[in-house]
Amino acid sequence: MGAYYSNESIIQVALITLVLGGGCAILTGRAIALTWRSIWIAVIAMIPMGMAVRFIHFALFDETLLAPQTFVIETIVLIVMSCLSFQRTRALQMVRQYYWLYQPHGPLGWRLRQDVPARPSRG
Repeated sequence: MGAYYSNESIIQVALITLVLGGGCAILTGRAIALTWRSIWIAVIAMIPMGMAVRFIHFALFDETLLAPQTFVIETIVLIVMSCLSFQRTRALQMVRQYYWLYQPHGPLGWRLRQDVPARPSRG
């Protein structure tokens, strides 16, 4: 960690990257899922969010602004958090909106209900 953050402690990094940036990533992933957009929109939205997190590190703790490796690591963390939030929200949407068709399958998924009749074959 010392190679990536020379002036910050692990608490400062966790506060900025995980709490501030991660919180925004979670809310962004949830909002994008609630509007029925693609998960790729959530991934793309994390690029400027990663830039904002990098800027906060620079502005508050005098870190290097243009640090490509650190930016990539922070952005990957934000993408993971956003995608998990997106998938959780989408799973809840599918189960709530199509309750007669789907049931929960773990915290991030859904599956066809057991009591749904099979589709009649055509032909």
